[in-house]
Amino acid sequence: MIIRADGFAAQGAFAEAQAEFLDPDPEVVERLLGLLRSREAGVVAHFYMDAELQGVLSACADQWPHIYVSDSLVMADRACEMAEAGAREVVVLGVDFMSENVRAMLDATGLEDTGCWRVSESAIGCSLAESAEALAYGAWLDQAANTPNSLHVVYINTSLRTKARAHHKVPTITCTSSNVVATVLQTFAQEPEAHVWFGPDTYMGQNLARLFGTLAELDDAAIQALHPAHDRASVQALLPRFHYFEQGNCVVHHMFGAEVTQRVEADYYAADPDVHVTAHLEVPGEMFALALKAQREGRGVIGSTKNILDHIGAGVDAAVAKVGEGEGARRCRFVLGTEAGMVTAIVRSIRERLAAAGPAGEQVEVEIIFPVAAEAVATTQDAALPVIPGVAGGEGCSTAGGCATCPYMKMNSLDALTDLLERLGAGRDGLAAFEPEKYAEEIAGQSVAALGTVPILHMRGFQRGGALSDELLSDVRSR
Repeated sequence: MIIRADGFAAQGAFAEAQAEFLDPDPEVVERLLGLLRSREAGVVAHFYMDAELQGVLSACADQWPHIYVSDSLVMADRACEMAEAGAREVVVLGVDFMSENVRAMLDATGLEDTGCWRVSESAIGCSLAESAEALAYGAWLDQAANTPNSLHVVYINTSLRTKARAHHKVPTITCTSSNVVATVLQTFAQEPEAHVWFGPDTYMGQNLARLFGTLAELDDAAIQALHPAHDRASVQALLPRFHYFEQGNCVVHHMFGAEVTQRVEADYYAADPDVHVTAHLEVPGEMFALALKAQREGRGVIGSTKNILDHIGAGVDAAVAKVGEGEGARRCRFVLGTEAGMVTAIVRSIRERLAAAGPAGEQVEVEIIFPVAAEAVATTQDAALPVIPGVAGGEGCSTAGGCATCPYMKMNSLDALTDLLERLGAGRDGLAAFEPEKYAEEIAGQSVAALGTVPILHMRGFQRGGALSDELLSDVRSR
């Protein structure tokens, strides 16, 4: 997809499928705005929503303050801010663990009266979150519990039940793809003899182990630029005490394997020295290795969806600056190594940057490259739209596991959102199926919701102060 200050142009059928709703119907936008205002409702949504829903939300956000599209890290924070600013209801567009996290943080902040809603009466699952519900994960945590000085770093993309059960067995702190490296390094800085157990994402665990191994080969100054408490010796010492679960993955990021990576490297990275490669930490090792190489050469980034969005924005700003310095028209090219739903936020950010740059922005084009595996799309009989994300049947994934877009996230639709908001007009009665799961069971005398919130609060404390709490570390040392 080519993005310019005055618009965009889709190149190829898959890009056309993503671009169709980037400029939404004004009547649809006005209808949703009216519902949000009349219900005093806010919306927090993940970047992986479908293009139609994101396009309308983005247009509404210009006129309604209680809309935020982001990665999972800040969804709960923004929901709390909306509630504090007057939103009576908050709709969570994502998978179920996201709405659970939002409900838990609203309650922990004293905002119990704020409604929190999903848009489906059916479960909105997640292959990665479900892998942490398996018996294998419990057995892996038992191994951690039997190892002295163990800390469990659990990916935020898990249910409250998983977080509660884990924390009951092993001291647990949640993490996201944007803060996991800092969390692990800080743990070893404060407790050098710790064992860190990361799960459930196997690809991310493998990538972290590779990253730390590569870090141990750098000189002390380069390591301390990343974390001042570490040097080559300390990083080498932590390597055998970093463990990761080996049976969990995301069906979307699974598609970025060897075949796709080889094509990206040959057709783009090696062919054009100006191509940047971005990759989420959840991608398989082949794509991670290429993006890590690109990052070291100043041609890419590895991290969260926000890290990817920030990297693309910085690249566009740099291109605009060079045009302003007289270097002539430029084209930036970025390979998008994560779910295609990111394109709405990317296009919006780029168009705003280019438009704000004036004449210099008019001389910059930005190309977003979607590395879509052939088995992750289906052909249609429509001449105008010959391919669509996902295979022709099933849940939208190929038999190999790879998807063009997340089938679970796509259970959130514009129709489902408007239907829920319309029903809220008659009050909350009869909408219990749309609430996040409440978890009636208790663990060691505490509710699952209360115990599952503890690892999230440990992460919030780490984000605020840059250190693990004395309470958490004391728990680690006493095991």
